[in-house]
Amino acid sequence: MLNPDLFTPKSSSSSSKILSAAGIIVSSLAFRVAISVSAAFLTTYILQHRSTKLQLKPNLSKVREKLKKDGRNVPLNSHEISLIQECIPEDINVKFDDIGGLEDIIDDLRETVVYPLTVPGLFSGSSPLLQAPKGVLLYGPPGCGKTMIAKALAHESSATFLNVKISSITDKWFGESNKYAAAIFSLARKLEPCIVFIDEIDSFLRSRETNDNEAMSMVKSEFMTQWDGLSSGGRIVILGATNRPNDIDAAFLRRMPKRYGIRLPDLKKRIEILKLSLHGTTLEEPFDFEKVARHMEGLSGSGIKEACRDAAMIPIREYFRDHRKKHGMKFVPTEENDALKTRPLRDSDFFVEWAAKKKDDELDDLE
Repeated sequence: MLNPDLFTPKSSSSSSKILSAAGIIVSSLAFRVAISVSAAFLTTYILQHRSTKLQLKPNLSKVREKLKKDGRNVPLNSHEISLIQECIPEDINVKFDDIGGLEDIIDDLRETVVYPLTVPGLFSGSSPLLQAPKGVLLYGPPGCGKTMIAKALAHESSATFLNVKISSITDKWFGESNKYAAAIFSLARKLEPCIVFIDEIDSFLRSRETNDNEAMSMVKSEFMTQWDGLSSGGRIVILGATNRPNDIDAAFLRRMPKRYGIRLPDLKKRIEILKLSLHGTTLEEPFDFEKVARHMEGLSGSGIKEACRDAAMIPIREYFRDHRKKHGMKFVPTEENDALKTRPLRDSDFFVEWAAKKKDDELDDLE
């Protein structure tokens, strides 16, 4: 007779122990992997953060020296330090003399912005109506000198230049972007005279709508509140630049009462920009500036500069081609044995380049 105990299932305690031990081993391995990954990520972040700090440290030191020199040993919070590192360029070498064809706008900016920033004593005892405006808007087609004017304003007025970018005030943590927006104005007060420049301002302060992102709406509201509370005696100016002024919210436009439309240069201004761009370049006499400028109709200041660069490359190409014919395809000029002695630039070089571009455009149309 068979023993019935042979067919009864054994206790599951042993299998439970095996599963429990396996679970402990897996959990331990997973924990170790998580620790290793976290340590690697943290190390990478610290090294990158430390590298950035080291690169930007001189900028912060310069600001602290300025505050100490002016007798304003005020503390800087973490948000202000971050803005100093990201938004204050080390050197600005652009002057009004470097900008051609915009003399009327430059003269007006000197009188309404630069002088109140540089000699506030002349305006402090006068009517508050004579102070620098809280906001200035430069608008017009791309490449017409808006950013150059902003940098020249900071250089000529010796004001601190805060080049605010959207990436420098946005943060993934809720509420942090508001603190950065407030820090822009608190830092500007500590570093006055100060020009807060926002390039492509339409992308940041565009018209508000009901379906806007909540965090960005809060940032705009904070920015507007701080702007309204700006009481600096005309020593802080918010300067915006855009080629789409109609996209800016009406409430922000009201806070920029001085608006300058920068148009494409006419013939007279194109000649001025052309002479400025070719300054220091050896020209073949006679050089017909007016003839060249007439063919540049429709180009912006930046476009004229690029046309000059293309034309200036023609003598260089001729030099290389002539020497390759004499010395072979392996000819490589060096400073020691073969200085670049090219012919002067001719006005006809501009037309050669334009003829080549026109041919390329015609080929594109055929395709």
